Amino acid sequence: MVKEFAAGFGVLAKGFGYFRREPGYLVLGLVPAAIAFVLLVAALIGLGLALPGLVDWATPFADGWQEAWRNLFRISVSVVAFGAAAVLSAIAFTAITLVIGDPFYEQIWRAVEEDLGGDVPETGSGFWRTVVDALELIALGILVAIAAALLGLIPVVGGVVGAVLGVVLTGNLLARELMTRAFESRGIPSAERRALIRSQRWRVLGFGVATQLCFLVPLGAIATMPAAVAGATVLARRLLDGASGPGADAGPGAAPDAGPGAAPPPAPAADSGTPGPSAG
Repeated sequence: MVKEFAAGFGVLAKGFGYFRREPGYLVLGLVPAAIAFVLLVAALIGLGLALPGLVDWATPFADGWQEAWRNLFRISVSVVAFGAAAVLSAIAFTAITLVIGDPFYEQIWRAVEEDLGGDVPETGSGFWRTVVDALELIALGILVAIAAALLGLIPVVGGVVGAVLGVVLTGNLLARELMTRAFESRGIPSAERRALIRSQRWRVLGFGVATQLCFLVPLGAIATMPAAVAGATVLARRLLDGASGPGADAGPGAAPDAGPGAAPPPAPAADSGTPGPSAG
């Protein structure tokens, strides 16, 4: 479990590694990420400025409390509310960036797919499919933000528990959303996608958590988004190829590696019906 989770971090690293050979695609992917980042930072700054007044308005029952307790309570509520907004912003960033940058990220997705080899779909998931997926992602993100906010209200440990849960749940959503293009382009239904993800859930979660942690670094979201798209394509191909497809785990241009816990590659069939030697 731990090795698979750590391998998810490696998938994101391979996404970054792809752009050492193809830096032009990195520049291409930075444009929509930068636009979405500026929009969300402006929204968070506006929320931060308005939050004290909003909290005062939403908690009239505290007006009669002693000043020290009233201030402590309202500051705590403000911190929790802003934290929940920050959790939601990570989801919204991915959703908005994928919609704005659909043509850009389609090029990155196709370039990585072709680099991995095998059958590559003629078209991606399409713009309107991306919009629908983005709205679904934001709706799920709101639920995650509410859960993190409620946990944050628990005395002493609430802040830590809420933050950790927010990163884990948000990372899981990010990973699933970023792999959508590879699945949608092949017409894979939702039930089959869930089964594929369950087959390597810890690697998928590790990839999502690594992406989310990079998003928390100042300006990290802009630099990480193109690499996350590339890494998600590699990860999706690994799942689609049954954890042993050529190059699916090793990343673009690297030698195949089944990875921890992966099934051995299928042996070539022999005329006698006896399984052939392992392909390694």
